[in-house]
Amino acid sequence: MNFPTDIGSIWNRIDSIDPIAYGHTRNYLQGDVTYLSPYISRGVISPRQVAAAVLSKGYTPEQIQRFLQELAWREYFQRVWQQLGDDLFDDIRVNRTPLSSSLLPTAIATANTGIEALDQGIEMLYRTGYMHNHLRMYTASAVCNISKAYWKLPSQWMYYHLLDGDLASNTCSWQWVAGSFSTKKYYCNQENINKYCNTHQQNTWLDHDYSVLPVMDCPDLLKESTRPQLHTILPTTPLPSIDPSLPLHIFHNYHLDPTWRADEPANRVLLLEPSHFKQYPVSEKVIDFVIALAANIEGLQVFCGEFSDIPFAYQVPAVYTREHPAYEHLPAVKDSRDWMFPEVKRFYPSFFGFWKKASAHLNDLSASPLQTASVS
Repeated sequence: MNFPTDIGSIWNRIDSIDPIAYGHTRNYLQGDVTYLSPYISRGVISPRQVAAAVLSKGYTPEQIQRFLQELAWREYFQRVWQQLGDDLFDDIRVNRTPLSSSLLPTAIATANTGIEALDQGIEMLYRTGYMHNHLRMYTASAVCNISKAYWKLPSQWMYYHLLDGDLASNTCSWQWVAGSFSTKKYYCNQENINKYCNTHQQNTWLDHDYSVLPVMDCPDLLKESTRPQLHTILPTTPLPSIDPSLPLHIFHNYHLDPTWRADEPANRVLLLEPSHFKQYPVSEKVIDFVIALAANIEGLQVFCGEFSDIPFAYQVPAVYTREHPAYEHLPAVKDSRDWMFPEVKRFYPSFFGFWKKASAHLNDLSASPLQTASVS
């Protein structure tokens, strides 16, 4: 699994999208997926840019609705976070399911569940920072609904390893599976896993009819639990060199757009705050990926420290960044993100309520100007 970080390769990946094949095969492990999620979650490209690029090839929104819906899911989750704030990280709906643990099943943490697709997916997550979305749902279902562990720490474990780690998407998805952000829990059985992962297992602890799964006892294999060690290791960096006569442009791990205010003279700093990563830890692999993506931004200085430690941070003419719920504390002018549907802002308890409003603006996407970074 390869995730290049230069902007030219990223746009080549966008250009290669087949949205029709994606719509038909995305749920299969070997389906025609885009592998763009790490770049979207890090703000290098936006869902709107991707939608506009694909629509520019002559497709109508109706022809590629499934593809556009999948792009919109990420935006929906971000809007949920905007509206709920920190309440996102607790049960969004009341979940009265008896819980056996607040930890992570050891068999999941060690990729020893006996379910081939799950174990291979977890090993790939550790090795590459990527896991197919269907496997994420299978994993969350096994953790929350079969072992009956609380979703919070397991969701943090998965987020820690994901190159495309998006707090809103990851948290809402785990809650959706667990039934605390949906009207019912999500279950998968071995037959379903075999179908979408091209495996042929039988007689596993998931090889049951769907009517059995909600009432079955936790398999012995999932009863042992562990607390994964989630700590971020940040590199040591010098203080950035700041010209106090110029504005300060702050980039962060969710805002790495090389086209943002690119023509303006400014001090450009990628800010990796220890306080943020203490609250939301990520792996060293993720940090390395973020820093590599940041190399697309001309004149950028990487600084691992708090905003208040930046020289002249409070003396420069202005500080700019992009709006994001994780960085509301920054004393900066916060530009809006490049939303697919900027008109659709309020909280909707379901994606399809959001989509009903958003779909009225689909034709606006094809009119979007394409913004691409210069490729040398």
